[in-house]
Amino acid sequence: MADYTLKRIDDMYATYLGGMKHARAELGVTSFGMQVIDLPPNVDGYPEHDHAETGQEEVYVVMRGAAELIVDGDKLRLEEGTMVRVGPHARRKLVTTDQPVRILALGATPGASYEPPAATELGAPDPLARN
Repeated sequence: MADYTLKRIDDMYATYLGGMKHARAELGVTSFGMQVIDLPPNVDGYPEHDHAETGQEEVYVVMRGAAELIVDGDKLRLEEGTMVRVGPHARRKLVTTDQPVRILALGATPGASYEPPAATELGAPDPLARN
């Protein structure tokens, strides 16, 4: 029997009001983190963060649209067909300008087994949903 999982991104479970698709969990990936981030135009509320505590590095792949990734104060222009790796200690923040963006975000800790955070599981509560 073939071992694969096929899903449409737009049909995947999402949190953050639909902005964070739980691609890893939907596809059954257990070896690395993987989410799809959909941001509308003119968003600057994406949280600045790093992964210094876990040592996780991330790769962002722009699937469509464009955005800026601010890494330790440097503004990087991300466009369709570009990708960037960000180390665990670097502070990063996504910002959109006049167009939306869809980004594939991949993450893992070098030399360590991947442990999915509870917030990335299917059915995780949406921190932005109103009760």
